[in-house]
Amino acid sequence: MASPSSSTTTTNVMLAIYEKKTNSLDFYRPLRNFIVVNYSEREAQNLEDDLDTLKQLRSDVERGGAGDSPSARRDLLQNYYKALCAVESRFPISPDKDHVNTVSFTWFDAFKTKLKASQQNVHLEKAAVLFNLGAVHSQMGLSFDRSAVDGRRQASHSFIAAAGAFAFLRDNVSMKASVGSSTTLDVSVECVGMLERLMLAQAQECVYENTIAKGSSPGVCSKISRQVGLFYEEALAALSVAPLNQHFEKAWIAHIQLKAALFYTEACYRYSLELHDKEEIAEEIARLKSGLNALSEAKKSAPRGAAHQLLDAVNKLEANLNRNLERAMKENDRVYLMRVPPASSLTPLPTFSMVKPMPMNDVLDASKEKMFASLVPDSSAKALSRYTEMLDDIIRTQAEKLQQGSELARVRLKEMELPDSILALEGNFNLPTALKEDVEAVQICGGPAGLEGELQQLKDLRRVNHEMLVQIEEQLQKEATEDSQFRNQFGTRWTRPQSSTLTKNLQDRLNRFAGNLKQAGESDARIERSMREYSALMSILDSRPIESALPTLARPIMSLDADEDVVVGSLKQSLRQLETLGAQRAGLEDMLKEMKRKDDILPKLMTSTGSHEDLFRKEIAKYDNICGEIAQNLEAQDQLLMHIEAQNDKFAAIFNLEDYKASREKGYRQIEAAVAKYQEIKENINEGLKFYVTLQDAITIVKQQCSDFVMTRNIQCREMIDDVQRQIAGLSFQEGKSNAGYSYTSAGPPPHQIQRTNSQQQQQDPSNMPNSSHTQAPTYQPPVPSYAQTPPPYTTQQQVPPPYHQPPSNPYPPPQHQQAPVGHEYGQPAYPGWQGPYYNAPSQQPGSMPRPPYTAQSPYPPPNHSNQSGYYRQ
Repeated sequence: MASPSSSTTTTNVMLAIYEKKTNSLDFYRPLRNFIVVNYSEREAQNLEDDLDTLKQLRSDVERGGAGDSPSARRDLLQNYYKALCAVESRFPISPDKDHVNTVSFTWFDAFKTKLKASQQNVHLEKAAVLFNLGAVHSQMGLSFDRSAVDGRRQASHSFIAAAGAFAFLRDNVSMKASVGSSTTLDVSVECVGMLERLMLAQAQECVYENTIAKGSSPGVCSKISRQVGLFYEEALAALSVAPLNQHFEKAWIAHIQLKAALFYTEACYRYSLELHDKEEIAEEIARLKSGLNALSEAKKSAPRGAAHQLLDAVNKLEANLNRNLERAMKENDRVYLMRVPPASSLTPLPTFSMVKPMPMNDVLDASKEKMFASLVPDSSAKALSRYTEMLDDIIRTQAEKLQQGSELARVRLKEMELPDSILALEGNFNLPTALKEDVEAVQICGGPAGLEGELQQLKDLRRVNHEMLVQIEEQLQKEATEDSQFRNQFGTRWTRPQSSTLTKNLQDRLNRFAGNLKQAGESDARIERSMREYSALMSILDSRPIESALPTLARPIMSLDADEDVVVGSLKQSLRQLETLGAQRAGLEDMLKEMKRKDDILPKLMTSTGSHEDLFRKEIAKYDNICGEIAQNLEAQDQLLMHIEAQNDKFAAIFNLEDYKASREKGYRQIEAAVAKYQEIKENINEGLKFYVTLQDAITIVKQQCSDFVMTRNIQCREMIDDVQRQIAGLSFQEGKSNAGYSYTSAGPPPHQIQRTNSQQQQQDPSNMPNSSHTQAPTYQPPVPSYAQTPPPYTTQQQVPPPYHQPPSNPYPPPQHQQAPVGHEYGQPAYPGWQGPYYNAPSQQPGSMPRPPYTAQSPYPPPNHSNQSGYYRQ
């Protein structure tokens, strides 16, 4: 049996590509002039550094790599390509007069160096740079020591990168660079496609060499070797037809043709070793003959010029195949006697590709390039606006779907009264929000028990007002009694008006106040009766928490299946899953917003050379995954809601949920009725408090007026007593003077008595008294005809004293009252604004009111003001 090693592992013959050459070019001046003309001189000054950098990059590329390491050359070409992308999007280079029309790019063919192309088009420059990048990667692959494992691995990576550069050139730039009459074949789609296949073949060959070195099985080595041969065959197919068949040297074609045959034969050789181990002698013989035929034909048809190392490897492999074929045929003739199948009936050899072109999109991505970033053409700005509209539409649509999903879940759960039913079973349910707020407001105010204290405040205020009225009446009655006694004592000499004449208006007011106070007492009694009547209803409001007063959902007393816990547990689990889906939707919405916030495609728009619509579709595709997740979330929620509905039906049947709902609603209505009754009684009490405070202020004013009136009458009384006594004492003196010839001719009383009487008449009426705590000395006026003048009515406007301060037990401060308008009666209706039934007193006829505890009886009903309540409506 022949050795499993083959001669291919001993050869290092591979191909590298030389770079294209170019002429020198000045980028600086034409681009700067374009900036000045289309933007401004200031902008050109700001971009001086970018212009200098571009100029230096172009100069370094022109040197052709002299003195640079392969890796430095690679980095230079990559940076220059990204700079060209920035130039392309901002500086239109063409023969057009409005464009940069003084720049012309010239590049020579890499394989026929006498041929050149000159274009006023940046695409030729970009194509040449990409070609040179692939060439540099191929040179780097050839420079590694492939006698070691690491060297072969590094060489394979370099050839893969070279294939990626040529593939990127073929897919993005070649077609644009080949437009026009001035072009070279080396950057055509056909040529760079062939070079991509060649680089992949050499990368797979390095992998094969490592596979042999590791001692892998013949079957694995056969698969990898066959893929090497396929890559070479594809490259050979491109070289064998126009336009490439006349463009490359014969040595290139010979090399690739022999390599294709060599690795096909190597695959047959490795595969035959595996067949021999399986004692499949007939197919082994057929595979060996197929490999020998391929080598023989390649040697005959391949042009001259192939490397001698390659020819030696072919001859050595051919000898190994002949030796194994001879051995296999002898074994078949002597032992197996199997029929050898023809080559046409053999199945294709299996393959295993270990390499593919390196993606260059990230390596050559110019979207992060800062060069000329401040220049934004109108076309790019409009394209960005268009993309933003497309993106906003997607975000808005998906956000609406998420919100609709959450709202659907909320409505469906509310219809099924979940999770309230589960919480009720555990005793953790709550009142409806509005009702709970009403109950909390009642409890903060002290609840039904607090009404007792407020009702006591009403009683205290009514008592205070009653006591003030009694004091005023006693004061007026005392003054009237004294005046009557003096009138009886002095007879006609007591000439001042009687008290009842002057105090008629005061008595009328006091009587109205007494009537109002009586009606208020009746209203207070109705409030108290209402509190007693509805105390049982309102007692539910004292429950803390209020939910403790409601019925609870209890487990069934008897159960046939005893699966209540299972039903409840599964329903809880489904609700938790629904909650998880809701949290996922919130996260997806945040993710959408964050993606949109970070989505800035302006740099890509500035460097894009293709259709904007293609770029938009590619960028919008980033959102496909999250949109799919949203759709899956909503679909999962729909299925889960259907499952929850079925579970809830079973739960309701087991726990008799309908009866519980009815009893719960009854409890709600009871609480609502208790709150309404409490608020009604509370409002009535508040109206009563306001009425008593207002009435107390009015009585206080009248009390002050009565005090002033009594004080003034007392002063007048003393003065009149003195005057009468002087009259009596001086009677004999006046008679003596009359006999002596002295007499008064006036028909009236003496002048000093006339003046004193006039003063008395002015000060007796309490309507003319100032509202003060003391009385000024009487002022004498000119004489008046007689004492028969009627005193003026008690209508003088009084200043309102400070408001009455309620007892300390009253939690409500008395309202601040303004001065009453002219003609205002203090016997006003009680409780302004009251419209309730508790203070609507029945109508009374004049004179039907029982006699109050005062000297004068009030025949006048209280005034009926249209803007006041009906608390004292007569």
